[in-house]
Amino acid sequence: MGKAFDGFQFIRLEREEGILTITLDRPEVLNALHLPAHVELSRAFDLYADDAELRVAIVTGTGDRAFCVGTDLKSLAVTGDYEYPKGGFAGITKRFDLFKPVVAAVNGLCLGGGVEILAACDLAVASEHAQFALPEPLVGLAALGGGALQRLARQLPMKEAMWLVLTAQRIDAEEARRIGLVNRVVPRGQALAAARDVARGLLACAPLALEASKQVMLQSGNHSSLEAAMRAQYPAARRMLASEDAREGPRAFAEKRKPKWTGR
Repeated sequence: MGKAFDGFQFIRLEREEGILTITLDRPEVLNALHLPAHVELSRAFDLYADDAELRVAIVTGTGDRAFCVGTDLKSLAVTGDYEYPKGGFAGITKRFDLFKPVVAAVNGLCLGGGVEILAACDLAVASEHAQFALPEPLVGLAALGGGALQRLARQLPMKEAMWLVLTAQRIDAEEARRIGLVNRVVPRGQALAAARDVARGLLACAPLALEASKQVMLQSGNHSSLEAAMRAQYPAARRMLASEDAREGPRAFAEKRKPKWTGR
């Protein structure tokens, strides 16, 4: 067992090795989120970003019914406000300076804001019974809260993204994998274990190399051409190239041993 964190009511945090597992913990509303939950999630991602010993984060939900079904509409009906902390929906969707990897373990229904969270993660494993949808148009809304429309237009083939966004229909886990919304589909109840396997694989990589790779992947699209993207400067890449880990990797390879990453 890893170390649990106190001081959270609507999420659970556990750290083990260099992995932080963030579990949405409102099963009575299928892990729907209200403002206090958003605030706690923002605190969790602040903790992840600021702790150099934490190298991979996993986001999942309590139980096997739901990952997250989005906004708690009953709470919204009382408050009337779409209010999120600085990090955005679930504390992650506007966190554009987080270059450590985040893995989604989709353990059930992933609807509305759940897809917003999923789209903001870098990798995703889904249980075979998971279902995905952006049902906002069915209640007179659009998925504007966390950048899903913008991210899916970049992450998926446009026709697949349009189908998900405009029809408001649910798709199953295998279809989500086919269109690229998730990376892997695993048996029911195995999503978190599979995500932890992925996370342990990421721990074998140099942390600064992962951060540099993620920054280049995310920011290269900001440039008008491939040439401009390749000529651009990426701070995380500069930091990686100047690091001790950049020397440790080739040295360990030459000495036929596992590298000892320090993140420096």
